[in-house]
Amino acid sequence: MVASIAGALFVPGQAAASPIGTPADFNGDGYRDVVLPAPAATVSGKEGAGAVVVLYGSANRVSAQRRVVITQDTAGVPGTAETDDFFGAATAFADLNTDGYADLVVGTPFEDDGTTAQAGAVTVLWGGRTGLSKATTLPTPVTEGARYGLDVAAFPRGKAFAHVLVGGWGGSVLYRGPFGTSTAPGGAPGSVLTDRATPSLAHVTLGDLDGDGRPERVLSTVRLGGRSGGDVLVDHNPDGLYEPQRGGDGLVAAVGDINGDGYGDLVAGDPDDAHATAPDGSLGGRISIWYGSKSGVSATASPVRIDQNTPGVPGAAERGDKFGSSLTMSDLNRDGLADIVVGARGEAIGTKTDAGAVTVIPGRRSGTPGSGSYTITQDSPDVPGGSERGDEFGSSLAAADLNKDGRPELIIGAGGEDGYRGAVWVLPGGASRPATDHTAMITAKALGLKGDSVYLGADTGT
Repeated sequence: MVASIAGALFVPGQAAASPIGTPADFNGDGYRDVVLPAPAATVSGKEGAGAVVVLYGSANRVSAQRRVVITQDTAGVPGTAETDDFFGAATAFADLNTDGYADLVVGTPFEDDGTTAQAGAVTVLWGGRTGLSKATTLPTPVTEGARYGLDVAAFPRGKAFAHVLVGGWGGSVLYRGPFGTSTAPGGAPGSVLTDRATPSLAHVTLGDLDGDGRPERVLSTVRLGGRSGGDVLVDHNPDGLYEPQRGGDGLVAAVGDINGDGYGDLVAGDPDDAHATAPDGSLGGRISIWYGSKSGVSATASPVRIDQNTPGVPGAAERGDKFGSSLTMSDLNRDGLADIVVGARGEAIGTKTDAGAVTVIPGRRSGTPGSGSYTITQDSPDVPGGSERGDEFGSSLAAADLNKDGRPELIIGAGGEDGYRGAVWVLPGGASRPATDHTAMITAKALGLKGDSVYLGADTGT
């Protein structure tokens, strides 16, 4: 079933989410499904009400033809589509109720709670044999302007039950399983931990940094005065205060095992240029790496820094590149090490400013990563479309094996494509890197998202 949806302008900076969540199998057919949020969509005449588009996977990966559009007007979804709710501003997944189906977590940061404006809301759409259906709203503090759901993260069951982390201007909320069945399927979390001491969040991440099978929380704040980015904070004591990582301004973060030692490593993206009041930044943006260990990541250790002037990294650091504006981690070359995929949505391609580019930096067992890096743009062979001014190719990223061939696909969003209607590319997995032949380009028009500005594939937080 495909709903008719029109787009409305999603103003950059209003939400701080990575819109393309990691693909997951919601209907249990063995193939991962892709979620493309459209938080600026108009639903039933309500501008900015928001929607998520689910592309169900198959042996042929995903396509616009096999899709379902879900809104707050969809049967079984709590609430009602309202102007500027931005349902779908952030998404994440985990099997919360341990029934064998992945469940989808959706943020709606501008949702009103009764008379409390922009308190925010978080909805769980429950997976099942027929896909996503019934839904539950997780409990969040009712505080005006808190905007819970600006970003969400989830961690699957390891040595503990699944976790969900929600961020907003009011702080963060951690939900720990087991997720019970007293309301809708899996609706009641085992525990809820609210942290209001660390507000103004741009991004939240869950990742295992010490190898104990339990996730650490990573928070990235919004831009701070006199800085090139915000604080990157890690819960070195899960029930205590966060500590900022030394020398690591950033707006986005990701976790993966870059050096193959069995511990998750923390990567933060700081896309802003250095300037007079922020001398610690890098020209054109950068990423910072803190390596995990048995004791996690050190809050006082200086990070390894990589920019476009690092040996082996293609291109050159230039003002406004916004290298590090988006991040994902995946073993694209299948060598057992996580590769760092970095978006530079401000990269100029020739004279086409803000056309955007994506750089893949292979993991490395020792030394600073950089060797073997390569860049993908809309001008790369066989990539549909073509680099144009303002496309912002690489504004969002995800990666996963969609067709069970053991080769992860790379998913790239360009929020500025087609006059800010947006588009997403799915690059097939290859023997040692994504294979650009047979790349699928999925546009807002192909998904039935109508309007002048949809921001499909955008990440408005960076």
